[in-house]
Amino acid sequence: MSSLDSALQQVDHNSDAAISRLFDLLKIKSISTDPEFSDECIKGADWLVAELESLGITASRRDTAGHPMVIGHSDKVEGRPHVLFYGHYDVQPVDPLDLWHRQPFDPIIEQTSEGDVIRARGAADDKGQLMTFIEACRAWKEVEGTLPVNVTFLFEGEEESGSPSLVPFLEANKDELSVDLALVCDTGMWDKNTPAICTMLRGMLGEEITITAADKDLHSGMYGGPAANPIRILSKILADLHDDKGRVTIKDFYEGVDPLPPQVKAQWDSLNFNESEFLGAVDLSVNAGEQGFTALEQICSRPTCEINGIDGGYTGEGFKTVLPAKASAKISFRLVGKQDPFKIRENFRAYVRNQLPVDCSVEFEDHGASPATTMSIANKAFENTRKVLSEEWPQDAVYAGCGGSIPVVGYFEELLDMESLLVGFGLDDDQIHSPNEKYSLQSFQKGTRSWVRILHTLANS
Repeated sequence: MSSLDSALQQVDHNSDAAISRLFDLLKIKSISTDPEFSDECIKGADWLVAELESLGITASRRDTAGHPMVIGHSDKVEGRPHVLFYGHYDVQPVDPLDLWHRQPFDPIIEQTSEGDVIRARGAADDKGQLMTFIEACRAWKEVEGTLPVNVTFLFEGEEESGSPSLVPFLEANKDELSVDLALVCDTGMWDKNTPAICTMLRGMLGEEITITAADKDLHSGMYGGPAANPIRILSKILADLHDDKGRVTIKDFYEGVDPLPPQVKAQWDSLNFNESEFLGAVDLSVNAGEQGFTALEQICSRPTCEINGIDGGYTGEGFKTVLPAKASAKISFRLVGKQDPFKIRENFRAYVRNQLPVDCSVEFEDHGASPATTMSIANKAFENTRKVLSEEWPQDAVYAGCGGSIPVVGYFEELLDMESLLVGFGLDDDQIHSPNEKYSLQSFQKGTRSWVRILHTLANS
């Protein structure tokens, strides 16, 4: 029997114990955004340190100004590739608690019409995903006594609260963490039978604007007409952000947006993405996005501008005839390609100022800015990984884009000069960040087997 077959067999042998270990981690209430759970985050970090040490990994908790990082190093063997595996052990808050079918930190295997699932907060995001890699390493250690490649482990405790400590930590530990390739398991499958390698991550720009007119709220019977109304002014500014074809009207917004490579577009077209079913699942029927592009292209490879919240005037019970002194809105931009978030911020603010009438002023508050990240599939590790994923799953693996943002990938590229290989086993209906989060048992078990294969192919590439 080959070493690969032995390691895969060991994963299957460890299945029940692996679930038990995952459950132990899922019981830890490591909610990073709520100070009440700071001790639980420390507990989560310490649990991971102990788990790595049980595998013979040299591991330590590294305290930061926020929640701890966990760093681990396997025994280094000269001549082997060296990879860094990243995951996060913190989770989202559980509110609203009354929508959960059971306690969110009391994990259980539940039978559903789609198969068995692990139900708990953090099951898919990201504890279940993180543990697929640890369990793959366990299998290799148990059958070979060593890992096929040299591995550095980096587990973060603030991903769900904006990662305030991450950049300073990467900068301070650059020499320790810069290796050949980063592995990230915080993404998803194309569908339950088709694995995916994420090669495109959209960037993010967040802006909040507040328009002020009069120095106080005004009676609409006395001032309605002659007085500037910030809500009306704000509404026009927001409405004009898009033209009739759904394109964003901000100056130079599409600078740096390249066409989708033909081979990627052909692969996406072959996936038979059902736009009607996608929209129908949320009770919609018409694609309201940028004309000339499919919903899949809009999500994964096109930039967007979305209004996320509007506030102004009286919104309580009953009715109040008032002209508000202020009105505000929160706007987010998902970015692709080489779009410059800072240039877009500058042009967006100029666009708003140019539409302000006399007697009105505007204040801006930024809510972060990060560029998009595109991974080149020219690195042979990508195609080798795609091939071995295809051997594990019923359908061949695909290269896919991700509509969301994973800033750490950009930081790895910018600060550590390191490419990232993103392989995850989450599903669209895992309800991450929502009540009743789940992780498919198949995703956990075959995800672990997938990492066994990936480590093997990285060692032999």
